[in-house]
Amino acid sequence: EGLESAIYLKAGCTFNLNSPRQLGEVLFEKMRLIEKPKKTKTGQYSTDESILAELAIEHEIARLVLDYREATKLKSTYVDALPACVFPSTDRIHTSFSQVGAITGRLASSNPNLQNIPIRTSMGQQIRAAFVPSEGRQLFSADYSQIELRVMAELSGDPAMLEAFQSGLDIHAATAARIYQVAVSDVTPEMRRKAKMVNFGIIYGISAFGLAQRLSIARSEAASIIDQYFARYPGVRAYMDRTIAECRAKGFVETLSGRRRWIRDINSANATIRNAAERTAINTPIQGTAADMIKIAMIRVDEQLRRHNMRTRMIIQVHDELLFDLVPEEQDQVMALVKVCMQEALSMRVPIAVETGIGRNWLEAH
Repeated sequence: EGLESAIYLKAGCTFNLNSPRQLGEVLFEKMRLIEKPKKTKTGQYSTDESILAELAIEHEIARLVLDYREATKLKSTYVDALPACVFPSTDRIHTSFSQVGAITGRLASSNPNLQNIPIRTSMGQQIRAAFVPSEGRQLFSADYSQIELRVMAELSGDPAMLEAFQSGLDIHAATAARIYQVAVSDVTPEMRRKAKMVNFGIIYGISAFGLAQRLSIARSEAASIIDQYFARYPGVRAYMDRTIAECRAKGFVETLSGRRRWIRDINSANATIRNAAERTAINTPIQGTAADMIKIAMIRVDEQLRRHNMRTRMIIQVHDELLFDLVPEEQDQVMALVKVCMQEALSMRVPIAVETGIGRNWLEAH
């Protein structure tokens, strides 16, 4: 309501803030924030997040609208909805996990989905702070660090990438140093940001166009960065080419533990469909192996907790993170066994890093 009032004050009128049409008319006809605003296919002014983010650099009303949209989404999706999901018999929220809901092999959470509780923004983080442990306990979080990049290094066997992880280097800084041909100590935050986007983008088959959009740079610069990446990490390019070729021949790809996924469109005559299938073929062994690892780790952690008659309980899995209702007296033993189970889930040359945290709520723990 506070944001709503502030927006109306800036606009000099009241209108339906949830109507993109009315918002567009206020911003671009009444206030004339830009000369030639973009329009949608239906002829309305475009007021999507990317447009507002550009406007927010100079215009406070756009910043307020973005904050309003975030608050509205948080309120409807979480603040209003989650309390209604509490089971009266346990005074807890219980999600449902599906083994086959995600094609990658990851567990999928629903009714409610507890794997999409926000973490990126300060307003969203407050939702995490609402999740608390049982009386007299703490929440303990154990999270795989950069697991998909580590799996990429393992599968590709690229010497430079393996060396970066084995040396304990910041992988994004190490990549930036190689792309821009400078010492790691000379890598700027901007260089690291671009390298980080490439590191994660390569896993999903990012194009020069896609990278240019994400980094707000020219397509030629994005293409140059990707070319430099493959020149410095030739093993990654070889892995991608090899994976696509094997998938074309066999019709499937495999994770490190041998789980298969059939890619039916890998030999499609339609280039768009075939390219999408190729990106899937490259990504599946990486994301799928990470999914297998945490499932294996969960089984082993559960076995260890039972074997040692511990009262600490594993309560949820969120992608690469395991969350525990921790009995304080068991802290050292639980932290040690969880780390070992996660790090040794699959045998790899790449060191597997697990980040841990303990707190009075989920935000503190994570």
